[in-house]
Amino acid sequence: MQAPFDFQKLFELSPNPYMLLDRDLRYVTANAAYLRVTASRLEDLVGRYVFEAFPHDPDDPANASLRMLRDSFFRVLNEGVLDTLALIPYRVPRHTEQGVVVEDRFWSATHTPLLDGAGKVAFILQHTMDVTELQQLKQAMREVEGLSSRGPGPQLEGGVFLRAKAVQEANLTLDGERKHLRRLFEAAPGFMCSLRGPDHVFELVNRAYLQLIGHRDILGKPIREALPEVAGQGYFELLDGVLTSGEPFVGHGMRVMLQRVPGGVLEEAFVDLVYQPIVEPDGRVSGIFVQGHDMTAQKRAEGELARHRDHLEELVRERTRALEESEAERRQAEAALLQAQKMEAVGKLTGGVAHDFNNLLSVLSSGLEVLSMQRKDGKDGSPSGADVRTLESMRRAIDRGARLTQQLLAFARQQPLQAETRNLNRIIHGFENVLRRAVNPNIAFVIELDPKAHSAVIDSARFESALLNLVVNARDAMPDGGRLAITSANVSFGADGATPNTTALAPGEYVKVTVVDTGTGMPPEVVARAFEPFFTTKEVGKGTGLGLSQVYGFIKQSGGDVVIASRPGEGSAISVYLPAVVETVSEGEDAHTERVLIVEDETDLMDVAASLFTSMGYDVVTAASGREAIDVLARQDVDILFTDVVMPNGMNGIELAGYTREHYPQTKIMLASGYPLPALKQRHGKDLSEFAFVNKPYRLSDLARTLRSAM
Repeated sequence: MQAPFDFQKLFELSPNPYMLLDRDLRYVTANAAYLRVTASRLEDLVGRYVFEAFPHDPDDPANASLRMLRDSFFRVLNEGVLDTLALIPYRVPRHTEQGVVVEDRFWSATHTPLLDGAGKVAFILQHTMDVTELQQLKQAMREVEGLSSRGPGPQLEGGVFLRAKAVQEANLTLDGERKHLRRLFEAAPGFMCSLRGPDHVFELVNRAYLQLIGHRDILGKPIREALPEVAGQGYFELLDGVLTSGEPFVGHGMRVMLQRVPGGVLEEAFVDLVYQPIVEPDGRVSGIFVQGHDMTAQKRAEGELARHRDHLEELVRERTRALEESEAERRQAEAALLQAQKMEAVGKLTGGVAHDFNNLLSVLSSGLEVLSMQRKDGKDGSPSGADVRTLESMRRAIDRGARLTQQLLAFARQQPLQAETRNLNRIIHGFENVLRRAVNPNIAFVIELDPKAHSAVIDSARFESALLNLVVNARDAMPDGGRLAITSANVSFGADGATPNTTALAPGEYVKVTVVDTGTGMPPEVVARAFEPFFTTKEVGKGTGLGLSQVYGFIKQSGGDVVIASRPGEGSAISVYLPAVVETVSEGEDAHTERVLIVEDETDLMDVAASLFTSMGYDVVTAASGREAIDVLARQDVDILFTDVVMPNGMNGIELAGYTREHYPQTKIMLASGYPLPALKQRHGKDLSEFAFVNKPYRLSDLARTLRSAM
C-alpha cells in the first residue's frame, strides 16, 4: 500500500524543520528543512546521540540552548506529554562565499511524544519554527516604547517599518506553506479524511475520498449520518475501537458496499486503508486520520485475470487429456491390430494343422474299423478280451483326437455353423440349469438380462458351449467362492465415438453378453495371451488351453468380438459382442409362419391338436409337461402357447400360462380343458377370463374361433 509514501512526502516537503528521536535521544530521521537549517547530512545524524551531533557554536561556553532542549526532552520522556519551548536562542552556522558565518537566530520548538502499544513514549517528534524576525520586531517595539517620550526620529520610524514589513512577509510565507500543504492533501492519489470526536465528524476530506463515496456533502456530519449504508459492515466499530485504544488499524483488500453515485444502488468496492489516531499534547485521542487507496479496479482485474488463468489452465488440461486419450487410443488400436494379425496367423496355422490331423485320424479310424471286421471274420470268429480292450482304447483315443481337432477348427473359424436368428436371452434362460450345475455351491450365481436385448444370428448349440466355457473359467477363478453374473445389454457404437468402442468392430448395433466374476483376475500379460490355443494358467492336467480360444474363434466366425477386462485381485469380465438383429423376425422360418407350442400330457390328444394346427398353416412344436414347455420357450420363439390346464407331474397349465405371460409377454396364450371355466375357477381359485379358452372335446372350427379371440 502507498500510505507510508504519502506521509513521508508531506514530512519531506514541509518548510518547517522536523526531526525524530528515539527513547535514547538518538536521531531516527529528519526532513530537508531541518538538514538545511543545521547544515547537516542525514547519514551523519541517524543513530547518533542528539547532543553529540547537535550543531552549536563551540565558542559559546554557556550552551544555554542545549540545556533547555535537554530539559524539555526529559519532561516528555518522563511525563509522556507534549512540551513547548517558546523561544530558544541558537547560533546557526551558515555557508557563504566568504566561508562559514555564525548567525544569531531564535526558534520555537514543540516536542510531541509518540506512544507505543503499552502507552509508553517510543519516539519524540520535534517541530521548530524560525521566529528570529518576530523576536527582532518585539525588540524594536520595546526600543520604540523606550524612546516614545522623546518622539520618534526618522531613523527609528524607518526601522519599525522594516520590521513590520518583515513580519508581513513571514505571514505571507506561512500562508503559502499552508496552501501548498492543502493542495498536496487535495491532490493526493489516495483518499484522505480527518474525523474529530467520538461521533467521527468529518473535518477534512480530499477529492479522492469524495470520489469514493459519490461526491456527497459530508463535511461537518458524523460518519454514521454521512454514510448510512456502511452500517453493519464493521467499519464504524473499527473507528470506535481505534478512538478508544489509541492503536492504529491497517486493512488490506477490505470489501465495502457504497453508493458510488449519489442516490445510486449499492456497489461493491475494495479498499486498503489506515485508521491513524490523532493524539493531543495531553495524550488524549481527539480524532482519527483516515488514509487509503481504492483497490476496486485492481481487485476486479485480479479476479478477471484469475478467471482467465483458470480457464486457460482448464483448456490446457482438456487439451492434454485429449492428447493423452488420442495417444492411448492409437496405442490401443495398434495393439488390437497386432493381436488380430497374430490371432489370424495362429488361426491359419491351427486350421491347417487341424485339417491334416483330421485326415490322419480319418485314416486311423477307417483302419480300425477294417481291423475290427477282419478280426470278426477270423478263424475263431471273435476277438479275444485283450484285443477288444485294445481296440476300444484306440477308438477312444481317436474320438478324443477328433474332438480336439473340432476345438482347433473352432478357433480357426473353419467349423460349420448352423446359424439362425435367435434371442440370446432365451438361449441363456433355457441353458440356465446346465450353467447352474457347472457352478460350485459356494458361488452366488446371478443372471441379469436386459429384457429389451436384441436377437442375433447365431448357432445356438455352439453359443451354449461358448457360454459354458466362460462360466467354467469364471468358476475356476473363484476356488474360495464369490459371485458370478451373466448379463445382457444392447450396445450402439456410433461413428461419433460417444460410446467407447474397445472392440475391433465397426460402428453399428450389437448385443453384448458378459460373464463377470469376483475371482483372482488376470494381469495384462495373461490377458494379452488368453485367446491363444493351448495357453493356460491352470495346473497340468486341469485344462487344455483351448476353452477361450474356441470361444474366440466361434464369436469371430459369427461376426462378433470378445473383450476381456481384468485386474489381479479384482476379478474379470469377459464380454461377447454379436451383431444385433433389430427387426422382429421369427427364428429359422418365414416371417408370415406362426409357431404354436402344444403342451399336452396325453399323447393321442397332442397328436390330434398338432394335426389341427398344422392344417391351419401353423408351425407346431410340442411338449409333454410344463418343464419341457419352459425349455422350448427358452430355445425358440413361440407365437402361441396352447396348453392343457390339468397336467400331472408338477406345473399345471395355469401356472405355465402365468410364467409365459411374465417372461414372454408377446406370446399369445390359449387354455384347453374338459372342465368348464366356472369349475376351473372354483378348483384353482383364479380368474381365467384373461386367457383364451376352449373346452374339450374341440373341433377345428372351435380352435379357429378361439385363435381369433386370442390374437
